[in-house]
Amino acid sequence: MTSVLLAEDDFDFGSILKQYLEIHSYQVTWAKDGKEALACFTQSDFDICVFDVMMPKMDGFSLAEKVIEINPGVPFVFLTAKKLKEDRLKGLKLGADDYIIKPFEADILVLRLKNILKRTQRIKPKKEERSKIGIFSFDVTNQKLNHNDQEQKLTEKETVLIQYLNANRNIIIRREDLLKDVWGNDDFFSGRSMDVFISRLRKYFKQDSSIAIESVRGVGLIFKINQ
Repeated sequence: MTSVLLAEDDFDFGSILKQYLEIHSYQVTWAKDGKEALACFTQSDFDICVFDVMMPKMDGFSLAEKVIEINPGVPFVFLTAKKLKEDRLKGLKLGADDYIIKPFEADILVLRLKNILKRTQRIKPKKEERSKIGIFSFDVTNQKLNHNDQEQKLTEKETVLIQYLNANRNIIIRREDLLKDVWGNDDFFSGRSMDVFISRLRKYFKQDSSIAIESVRGVGLIFKINQ
């Protein structure tokens, strides 16, 4: 059974979501604030997390940051009544898999969770030996990028994205193909999320001048390695 950590301080709304998810065969742990949710996360394993942004004791963004430190591979969704662009961008930069604005129907959440879980299971990294990318050692199994004594821990999606780019190095990758193959769809939200992840990878690889992720205007990008 798929386990969900739900962090929602609105009692009536949280109760409805919990019941609706359980009807659809999800095992739900419901926390009423951010600190309680973090305690639950440290004590159990969850397949996916659903965090309200505005909560007492610890907001959803702060909670997500701590959750990522513990398990960077777990997918998570933000719920919010706010429509501010800044909030959506903050959620994307944290690596959120979706961002749902209240009010919404409970079946919308169920559908979004199913799609995210289907996508993350499909793109789960293969267990392989380390490979070389320029000056870096790419450890897929342990989701790390290493150079000398420096180690960059990667999220599951970062790992899969690097695998995809490396497999298609030095050729033009169409934006829609990358979105469909790694994110599962090419909608606006996925596109913004991809842009955030590409920016992260550029920072990770900046120590090696022979590696570049170049944008190809109107088409996509190219993962260029000059060796």
